[in-house]
Order: sequence, then structure tokens, then C-alpha cells
Amino acid sequence: MSVLIVIPARYASTRYPGKPLVALRDPDGTEKTLIQRSWEAAMAVRGIARVVVATDDARIRDAAEGFGAEVVMTSSDCRNGTERCAEVAAALPGSEIVVNLQGDAPLTPPWFIEDLIEGLRADPSAEVATPVLRCDGRALNSFLADRRAGRVGGTTAVFGVTRHALFFSKEVIPYTGRPYADAEATPVFHHVGVYAYRPSALALYPDWPTGPLEELEGLEQLRFLENGRRVLCVEVEARGRQFWELNNPEDVARIEAMLAEMQTGRDPA
Repeated sequence: MSVLIVIPARYASTRYPGKPLVALRDPDGTEKTLIQRSWEAAMAVRGIARVVVATDDARIRDAAEGFGAEVVMTSSDCRNGTERCAEVAAALPGSEIVVNLQGDAPLTPPWFIEDLIEGLRADPSAEVATPVLRCDGRALNSFLADRRAGRVGGTTAVFGVTRHALFFSKEVIPYTGRPYADAEATPVFHHVGVYAYRPSALALYPDWPTGPLEELEGLEQLRFLENGRRVLCVEVEARGRQFWELNNPEDVARIEAMLAEMQTGRDPA
């Protein structure tokens, strides 16, 4: 059964306009845009039938086609990446699973997506699946530092014993009440911005109104929870690799440093 990866990308981001075309520099000085690095991350996933970039912006289309990506032009009315993926899935039917790899997550390891797909296949009660990564103290302290500075950093997730999501938030949840050493495991889970959908659930999504929780948090996956749909949280392993999304201009230097660690052999993965 086929799996389609869609990389939704829009130019008019509220927090960071033009983000998909931001250049990230390698240690040797080579620059690649954020959207190219996200596409390369998708292409590294095993067992994928097709990878497409979905956008409503000609600048992103031209850049993506320039490095060899397949592009599907979507409506400017799409309110978020999930709606953009739904539009692509309707235009390219026939996939067993549709994966949304957001265009601001170029550090996503291929095994995150491979484990996500297998997790959704193994849980027929779930309609959506998303990866979660247990924070060590270093990652948790970065989250807390962002919040103290008034920045919206990563998203955290809480889930029950069946691994079905209870909530996602841009605040750091659950409350821990104590500091953690950099290498210490914490009870906080970083939500990784990737989703695997069953096409039937994805097709329903654009017709649901934006709910109050989605509106407050600015998190598109909350629309599934607000409409009673089960979202499976699949715990993935970092295998020594750091992970971060590009949410703010300040994240460029952080991600470039992580890329340097990966490429100079300090990243065990």
C-alpha cells in the first residue's frame, strides 16, 4: 500500500514571513533553503511512493522545482498545513497513508517517519498519528528558556496509557516543578511536527470549523481532538541526534549548529 509525503509550505507565515526560502548554511559554507532540506529529509524515508511540495506561492514553487521536487499548487484559502495536505490528497487519490512533513523540520530523521507509519498501521482505532520525543534536560531547558524570553518554541504533548493524545500545547506541559540535568530524562514529550493521516479522516478535516483550542494554541492537530478523533502519539528515539524545528529567526543559528554536529561526526546517528 502506498504512502504519500506532502510538504506544505507557505510564504506568508505570521511569525516568520518567507521562512521556507530561508538559507541554512553547512560548515563548508554550502547554503540550502529550508524547503530543500525538508524535501531531502523526506526523500531519505524508506518505502515512500511519492513526495510532493504543496504551496500556493510561485516563489516557493520555482525554488522547489529548481532542486528537483514535484510541486502541487494549492489554494491560498488553506488555513494550515493539514488543509493543504487534504487538498493534495484529493487531487492525488489512492494512498493508504498521507504524511504531512512540515517544511520547517529539516532535522527530522527518516526513522521518525518510518516508525510513525508503522504505528498508525498497527493501531486501527487511530485516525491520525504523530511522533513524540522524550525531552532530556537540555531540550526541556531550551523550551523553558524560550518561554521565559517570550518566544514560542517547540510544542509539547501529553497522552494516556493507550498513547492516544490528551492535549498538545505551546506551553511546557506537564508541569515538572524541578530542574533536570542536561542528559537526564524528563517526563516532558516534545511533539515532532509530522503527521500521518488515514485519507478518510484527512478528507473530513477542512469541513470542520476552527475550534477554540486550535484558535488559542495555534495548533492544527487540536481540531482532530476537538472533533473526537483519536490521535496516536508514537514515541520515537533520537539515537543521539538533536531535533528542533525552525519556528523563529533565532532558530537559524541553532539549527545550523545541529547540522554542523551531524556533518562533522559528533552526531552518533
